[in-house]
Amino acid sequence: MTKISFASHPFLLGFEQLDRLVERTAKSGNEGYPPYNIEQSADDSYRITLAVAGFREEDLAITLENAQLVIRGRQVDDSEGRVFLHRGIAARQFQRSFVLAEGVEVAGASMENGLLHVDLRRSVPDTVVQTIEISNK
Repeated sequence: MTKISFASHPFLLGFEQLDRLVERTAKSGNEGYPPYNIEQSADDSYRITLAVAGFREEDLAITLENAQLVIRGRQVDDSEGRVFLHRGIAARQFQRSFVLAEGVEVAGASMENGLLHVDLRRSVPDTVVQTIEISNK
């Protein structure tokens, strides 16, 4: 069966990268841990908030890889020598990925009350009108 993509349409020249981006996003994990919010705080700024209760700042890593924001958490399991009657809070690792549009950059990150906030800012380029000269050959 042949795979059909929207970037193969003849009017969409140069959108192959967008097609790969959509495919990469569709393949990303769809798990629900940790829960997160995405909010728009202004016309050109966003905030991603992850609930990372139990994680310390040194347990978290935030990287930007090929326009993809990757947030990883890894807790050290310190349960050795402890006897649990019930263990509902597991020390587990996670990885959350967010694909950023061109021009969106990470403005900073902070932790507050078990919530990790990652602030994003969109740099709006100036609108440029370009006139194309027609040459005689």
